[in-house]
Amino acid sequence: MVTKQFNGSPEDADLRRADSLAREIFSDVANKWAFLIIEALGERTLRFTELRDEIEDISHKMLTQNLRMLERNGLVERRVHPTVPPRVEYTLTESGQGLRATVDAMCGWTQQYLSHIEAARRRFDA
Repeated sequence: MVTKQFNGSPEDADLRRADSLAREIFSDVANKWAFLIIEALGERTLRFTELRDEIEDISHKMLTQNLRMLERNGLVERRVHPTVPPRVEYTLTESGQGLRATVDAMCGWTQQYLSHIEAARRRFDA
């Protein structure tokens, strides 16, 4: 996997530029599974199976891929406890908590405007 390197230039933070690091990060974290994982972790630590139980319809593969991506981007911390079998726990990092505020705001927006969106869909589909 090739990752763009941050060199401190304004272009790195410009989401409109196809070659920006910010767009790569945005692309990683702006998906439904990442948002749902961040929301499920909230302010608590969960094991893999607990996370899978919290997020309806997520496959083992998608949960694994998204947890790895979130860990790679420094949003989730993975802790392995030396037990038999190993106990693995996930928790949000400080930057993950920062993103959680945005996810929470989006959840609030969805709840606030759900009836408006449903009405617009009915009008559009009619």
